[in-house]
Amino acid sequence: MAHKKGVGSSKNGRESAAQRLGIKIFGGQQCLAGNIIVRQRGTKHNPGSNVAIGKDDTLYALVDGTVNFHKGKFNKSVVSVIPAAEA
Repeated sequence: MAHKKGVGSSKNGRESAAQRLGIKIFGGQQCLAGNIIVRQRGTKHNPGSNVAIGKDDTLYALVDGTVNFHKGKFNKSVVSVIPAAEA
């Protein structure tokens, strides 16, 4: 005989939705100003030219152009956007 009360609903509900992190626009692909390039926790990728960082470490494009991933100072990953006029 069970010695626990059958209270399912109050014991459930701890499953949180996935955060959908990761690279959204890969190197060499075109992007528009305001497009999210990387959603991340912490600065795994750092902002380069024409890229800004949000308060949750999201990187987004400031101009239309081509996304470029490269290594920067101290061998860190840097994301830049090469404007459409230059590309």
